[in-house]
Amino acid sequence: MEYIKTLRQAVGNMPLIICAAGVIVTDPDNKILLIKRSDDGNWCIPGGVMDVGESIQETAKREVFEETNINIDEMKLLNVYSGGQQHHIYPNGDEVYFVNVVFLSSTFSGHFKADGIESAEIKFYNIDELPENISPTNKPFIEDFKKFISEI
Repeated sequence: MEYIKTLRQAVGNMPLIICAAGVIVTDPDNKILLIKRSDDGNWCIPGGVMDVGESIQETAKREVFEETNINIDEMKLLNVYSGGQQHHIYPNGDEVYFVNVVFLSSTFSGHFKADGIESAEIKFYNIDELPENISPTNKPFIEDFKKFISEI
């Protein structure tokens, strides 16, 4: 994250292309784990920005742990998302276009706990009963997940 802070000092709020990773974590009933973001109150899958020198898999696992206090075991690639659908403006005005690598996992360990910094709340939701305020960048992930589970 220091890398992004350093870039922001140089470029201000102008759009940055940012590599990020997230994990759609599911329980045995295919309920999806979402976190309520502390900054804007939207719900999203756990995930975040890649650190310099980190693999995308390491990013995904680290971000899930930081935001939920659980460890991810096995992951499977769902898809890579980019372009206009991955445009986001943070409450402070920072603008980004994510290249988001999203994984699936149903194997995890640990005890759920929101970090209080990025995640205010953690909850499993039935895929057909999601909260209305889903982060716009996450909507394509969730639609692809719905297609994925309908094919199982």
